[in-house]
Amino acid sequence: MADTDHCCSTQLIDGDGEFNVVGLDNFMRTTKFSNCGLSYAVVAIMGPQSSGKSTLLNHLFQTNFREMDAYRGRSQTTKGIWIAHCVGIEPFTIAMDLEGTDGRERGEDDTTFEKQSALFALAIADIVLINMWCHDIGREQAANKPLLKTVFQVMMRLFSPRKTTLLFVIRDKTKTPLEYLEPILREDIQKIWNVVSKPAAHKDTPLSEFFNVEVTALSSYEEKEELFKEQVAQLRQRFFNSISPGGLAGDRRGVVPASGFSFSAQQIWRVIKENKDLDLPAHKVMVATVRCEEIANEKFCRLSSDEDWLALEEAVQSGSVSGFGRRLSSILETYFSEYDSEATYFDEDVRNAKRKHLESKALDLVLPAYLNQLGHLRFKVLENFKSRLEQMLKEGEGFAASAHACTESCMHEFDLGCADAAIKQANWDASKVREKLRRDIDAHLLSVRDAKLSELVARYEEKLRQLLCEPVESLFDAAGRDTWASIRKLLRRETETAALEFSTAISSFELDQPTIESMLQGLRDYARNLVVKKAREEAGKVLILMKDRFSTVFSHDNELMPRVWTGKEDIKTITKDARTASLRLLAVMAAIRLDEKPDKIENILLSSLMEGTVTSPDPLASSTWEEVPPENTLITPVQCKSLWRQFKSETEYTVTQAISAQEAYKRSNNWLPPPWAIVAMVVLGFNEFMLLLRNPLYLMFLFVAFLLSKAMWVQMDVPGQFQHGTLAGLISISSRFLPTVMNLLKRLAEEAQGHRTPESPRQQESSVAFQSFRNQSQLNPTSSIAQSSVSSNVSVSDSSVEYSSPNLMQRRSTKVQEAELSQ
Repeated sequence: MADTDHCCSTQLIDGDGEFNVVGLDNFMRTTKFSNCGLSYAVVAIMGPQSSGKSTLLNHLFQTNFREMDAYRGRSQTTKGIWIAHCVGIEPFTIAMDLEGTDGRERGEDDTTFEKQSALFALAIADIVLINMWCHDIGREQAANKPLLKTVFQVMMRLFSPRKTTLLFVIRDKTKTPLEYLEPILREDIQKIWNVVSKPAAHKDTPLSEFFNVEVTALSSYEEKEELFKEQVAQLRQRFFNSISPGGLAGDRRGVVPASGFSFSAQQIWRVIKENKDLDLPAHKVMVATVRCEEIANEKFCRLSSDEDWLALEEAVQSGSVSGFGRRLSSILETYFSEYDSEATYFDEDVRNAKRKHLESKALDLVLPAYLNQLGHLRFKVLENFKSRLEQMLKEGEGFAASAHACTESCMHEFDLGCADAAIKQANWDASKVREKLRRDIDAHLLSVRDAKLSELVARYEEKLRQLLCEPVESLFDAAGRDTWASIRKLLRRETETAALEFSTAISSFELDQPTIESMLQGLRDYARNLVVKKAREEAGKVLILMKDRFSTVFSHDNELMPRVWTGKEDIKTITKDARTASLRLLAVMAAIRLDEKPDKIENILLSSLMEGTVTSPDPLASSTWEEVPPENTLITPVQCKSLWRQFKSETEYTVTQAISAQEAYKRSNNWLPPPWAIVAMVVLGFNEFMLLLRNPLYLMFLFVAFLLSKAMWVQMDVPGQFQHGTLAGLISISSRFLPTVMNLLKRLAEEAQGHRTPESPRQQESSVAFQSFRNQSQLNPTSSIAQSSVSSNVSVSDSSVEYSSPNLMQRRSTKVQEAELSQ
């Protein structure tokens, strides 16, 4: 390689046929040939050895090919094929200097390289200079005829030959004008073309289909150097704009872009050396394929390591990026444009196919980032939807209206985000992500709607519970003939009111009518179940309720005043009435009667348990009631019978206590001895009575004793003390006897002295304590009912009555209570 500052001449193929790949790449890099696209031309020169080919090129294109030294004799100067940059020629032109033909160094029979180089020149060059001697024109055995035969023969090996310009340069021109030489030369060329064997497809093809033949003549370089240089200068002008229409190579075909020249030349030489026919169209496609793929791979590698792309990819990993589509489209467009610029001169089909492949790879590279962007966008829009919906609901907006407004605004926001993330090089469909967002929104709406409806349902259920439970419980406590009618009325009123309010509350949800009906029915069922549940709870403690009812009726009169068993009451009748009331309560609690269907439960219980009517079969020997569904049964007939037995056994003691109290009252009010005792006293005490009548002092003493006894009798209220029993009277009198005597004597002394001393506080305290003790000791015998879970405490004093019971809490103030509180 002879390197200069201008032409950079380089041996492309050496004498042994080895292709200089490194040298060609260096040549293209140094001369920036790769950037020329299709704006370049290749000029090759062929001719006999030592015919001045290199000299002509050096003067014509200002190259520095090695020239023959005439003083050393005629010998081979150029070996192989050399190329150089034609300095000062536009467009970029490469001069190709081929090894001379008919050289003695290779011998007469070794024409292989001669044909290979000729074929290579025809496949590569746009213009081929045929260097020939002027004196050979018109001669049958001229030196240029083998060369022309070689050119035409190898041309047939090209399946679709390029149209090449053959510029015949006549050297050492004589005095014969060119106008006379040119027809002779063209005639010789045509004869050679006619005799060259051609394929059947080109048998009748004219020479002009393959070649543009041009002829020029130059004077002798050695004899007329100045004229030679002048003529060369004129010829040089013809190579300016040679590829433009009308130029030397203006109608060339099948040009390989400059960036693919190296690969194309290598492949052409490889095929030629393998002695294969050279299919230039296929070769062009092959070069385009390889070169476009190289360009595409290079652009893809640069895209993969692009700093802007890497920064964008990293940013989208952590969150949504504003202007994502615009930024990514700009990055992709940069590399796609570079590909189009570099591959623009290659075969269009190949170029487009490789561009699509590059686009596919590039889009596959950026697709995950795009999906991340859509994912962040979907999450952001979904969160915005949730917050907006919550805010609108807090402001009192209806659910359906809020859901519709939030959905529309958020889907519009997502569409704008998708448009911002869209890449103009790709037609990606974001509909799946949009559908996923819509499903997420619908799922959230369903969740919020269910939660809100659950809150409403729970609120109205709680309201119903408050409105029904306590009133129903109160109605069961006061169970009577109209209990279930009252419960049905209460249930109907409260349920319909709640249902109306609930319908208004859920109207903003815009539910379909079947759903509304289902929810309202659920609310009604809940209210009914509340009543049923409360009824079952009350039925579970029916025995306690029966005993309370018995205690209330048995221990209180019609005015609900506690009874005092004085002996005038008809305990049998009272007991029957109390048991009847309790049995009616049991009949009320035996079954649920929310459907207004009549039954005979009360009549069956009264006839079987109160009246003792014996029928066969026993109506209570069953687990179901007649005309009552099993699910409405609270207490079965068998259970009623068992409960009644237990009830009677637990209330018998109360009746017994009442009877005992009545007898005790009778005994306490009969304080005189029996008549037989009075008669015995009169008979046995007659002697003592007569003794008193005979002695006045005894009478005086008896009179004084009578007065003192009378005073003591009145002072201690002896009849009142014995009113509540003998034992209680004795205890009260014994405790008051001494204080009363002392008080009486003190009063007598004060009367004798003429003034009265106030009663001491201690005496008042003693008196009050005595009165309190007396009140506490006056207990009603029916207080023992507390032992059977029913209590009725009665206290009787001189001035008032105090009583209490589980179902009736009344209190009347008494003086005794005031005395107790004062302590």
